[in-house]
Amino acid sequence: MKKVASMTLLLAAAVLLAGCPKKPSVPESANSRSQVPASASTLGSGAASTTGSPYGDSSSMSAADAAAHAHNVIYFDFDKSEIKPEFAEVVTAAAKNLASHTALKVKLEGHTDERGTREYNIGLGERRAQAVRRALLLQGAAEGQITTVSFGSERPAVEGDNEAAWSQNRRVELNYQSAAGQP
Repeated sequence: MKKVASMTLLLAAAVLLAGCPKKPSVPESANSRSQVPASASTLGSGAASTTGSPYGDSSSMSAADAAAHAHNVIYFDFDKSEIKPEFAEVVTAAAKNLASHTALKVKLEGHTDERGTREYNIGLGERRAQAVRRALLLQGAAEGQITTVSFGSERPAVEGDNEAAWSQNRRVELNYQSAAGQP
């Protein structure tokens, strides 16, 4: 029960920070600035389909697809499953989109970097996906619209043995599907 109360307070703080007109005091890494556009408002229009595979050649993705994909990824700190305040806007936009399009479904795919055992990383990826799921449910999405899966470190977005690569792999991807289950 204490954990639920803590998560609720954390989510409320994240929502409040997202609504503040001044810049949050949370330091950003160089990577997070380039990945998250200033507004998640474009999510509503094209969210019924996925925006391309993050595992393929990103140079073949259009600029619009790349921007839309950035709205569908939430990045995490090392060994953490708490949603960072800078991604509260992404979660809020996704929840509003799901609430207003009841036939829309989303699969939350949890990922980790390569460090840690396979079992630990599967569990961490699941905790990350569940954290996003809880946040979406708290903001109006229906339980039947959300499924979760953890891939652990099995599907890296970026290959490499350094922090720049690892930070790209610690993520939850929001993959939207129509009611028929087709992307």
